[in-house]
Amino acid sequence: MTLRLVVVTGLSGAGRSTAAKCLEDLGWFVVDNLPPSLLGTMVDLGTRSQGAVSKIAVVADVRSRAFSSDLRTALEELERRDIHARVLFLEASDEALVRRFESVRRPHPMQGEGRLVDGIERERALLRELRGDADLVLDTSVLNVHELRSKVTAAFGDEDLSDALQLTVMSFGYKYGLPVDADLVVDCRFLPNPHWIPELRPHSGKDQDVRDYVLAQAGAIEFLDRYEDVVHLMADGYRREGKRYVLLAVGCTGGKHRSVAMSEQLAQRLAGPGIDVQVQHRDLGRE
Repeated sequence: MTLRLVVVTGLSGAGRSTAAKCLEDLGWFVVDNLPPSLLGTMVDLGTRSQGAVSKIAVVADVRSRAFSSDLRTALEELERRDIHARVLFLEASDEALVRRFESVRRPHPMQGEGRLVDGIERERALLRELRGDADLVLDTSVLNVHELRSKVTAAFGDEDLSDALQLTVMSFGYKYGLPVDADLVVDCRFLPNPHWIPELRPHSGKDQDVRDYVLAQAGAIEFLDRYEDVVHLMADGYRREGKRYVLLAVGCTGGKHRSVAMSEQLAQRLAGPGIDVQVQHRDLGRE
């Protein structure tokens, strides 16, 4: 039996409980607040006992430097046993976290005698290295519960045990900010902006006239050709390193024309053996 193991961690208030509940609904055996030192034991019990489980999710609430170090040590020990744990890291902006804690009128677990934002900053600094090791980072700042569940389901809800890279190509507008959970960022602002053409302005990069205009610009096809090669090269390395989830963010000024058209084209080119692709348009429809 092939074991699938997920460690759910991240910032307090970013949605760990929601993600854990979603995984439980998807049939995962979920263990909450398990000390990192017991992670290996949990895996042994889950796979050797009668009615062995094939999908285990562990929620790690990291609130001390020692705890964070212990978790990384536990993950390294599992790797030596040829057991790769996928790390799901949840985060959100300071503004979103403050709003959530204030709505439930609870202090931050690392706040101490200081302010709420002090506790958030301490935890963010503590988890910085763990975030860098994560297989999948989800920014929940603007997600509601249903949207977060949808993202978790998309990442962990299928039964495909292949090593295919799960690639999300997301268009965005720079004026609305960078997607903080992006692994790779592509800038399409070197192309002429259809916004300044009256007949194209009301349309989006999903419409044929805008798509034809964008792709006809000097450098557009060459850019797609070269970046397709780069992503395939990186995808091979990601799979070797056990990284399964990648977010490729494609940006233009407003996230309506160039980035949408180029995202659709990149997704079509990259989809194939070894890479499962989905497309999201973060800012399409915004003014």
